[in-house]
Amino acid sequence: MNDEKVRILLCEDDENLGMLLREYLQTKGYYCDLQPDGEAGYKSFSRNKFDLCVLDVMMPKKDGFALAADIRAINSEVPIIFLTAKSMKEDILQGFKLGADDYLSKPFSMEELLYRIESILRRVRGKKSKDVVTYQIGGFTFDAQKQTLIFEGEIKKLTTKESELLNLLAANANNILERNFALKTIWVDDNYFNARSMDVYITKLRKLLKDDQNVAIINIHGKGYKLIMPQVKED
Repeated sequence: MNDEKVRILLCEDDENLGMLLREYLQTKGYYCDLQPDGEAGYKSFSRNKFDLCVLDVMMPKKDGFALAADIRAINSEVPIIFLTAKSMKEDILQGFKLGADDYLSKPFSMEELLYRIESILRRVRGKKSKDVVTYQIGGFTFDAQKQTLIFEGEIKKLTTKESELLNLLAANANNILERNFALKTIWVDDNYFNARSMDVYITKLRKLLKDDQNVAIINIHGKGYKLIMPQVKED
């Protein structure tokens, strides 16, 4: 386990079960934020950064499926595990269509939940360790690890924030980078001041990339940004 605790959002309307699960996960070294319904869960997720979500399906105010859809609108990558008393095939299929990573039917053992969480986190970490660190952005070569941008032999050193933002844009090249996802990933919080700060960094990146007319960062109204660049042809 890293020094920085893995942060889990747990949404469970059964107070006793929720407290038992939270206490168990905390004894295993996780930070666990327990919320009693879908609306409270959404508010917590929108204000904080989590590494994984455990959502009960049958909850008041907003059920687990609706909450998962809202979470996916903010962050398309965060792993989600559903908990439910139902075991009908249709419910399981609906959960996976919403992007669930796993599904546990009640009753279940806490050890089983822990096993599922650890399995998902190992997979996510393995995926991150293989992430691309060098991108060809038109005529530019961007090294995310060294935080450098090279164009026609000229090397420009980027700040950490510039590099992190360009890394997200490049990883989603020619696709929309959702504004809230970028804010949560880099700034942790999507408040007004961080949003204005991100706008400033987008402007800086546009200036850094202006030497190649085939490359541009465009605004997608109400959604986010898109890095437009030539498609790399496969050999």
